[in-house]
Amino acid sequence: MGEINTVIWGRRVQKQLDDIPQVIAKKFFAWVTAIRTAGIRNIRTRPGFHDEPLHGHRKGQRSVRLNQAWRTIYVERQDGLLELIEVIEVTHHEY
Repeated sequence: MGEINTVIWGRRVQKQLDDIPQVIAKKFFAWVTAIRTAGIRNIRTRPGFHDEPLHGHRKGQRSVRLNQAWRTIYVERQDGLLELIEVIEVTHHEY
């Protein structure tokens, strides 16, 4: 299995990105750029993004913290020979 460095998202996530604070969107796009440059496996080892697997009804999904309150939830998937990361949602995570 090769390194994953393609990130895709749909209209729903794009709308969320348009509506969130600019500083949060900036961190999201920094994460996307880092994946495109270094690949997801390298990015997961960087402590700044706090990449972690989720549990319960989100089992199989992963979370990246954009700050203490906002996170991106994504899924690794395989479409034919091309493996992708799909951003599921950007959520305001309450603590």
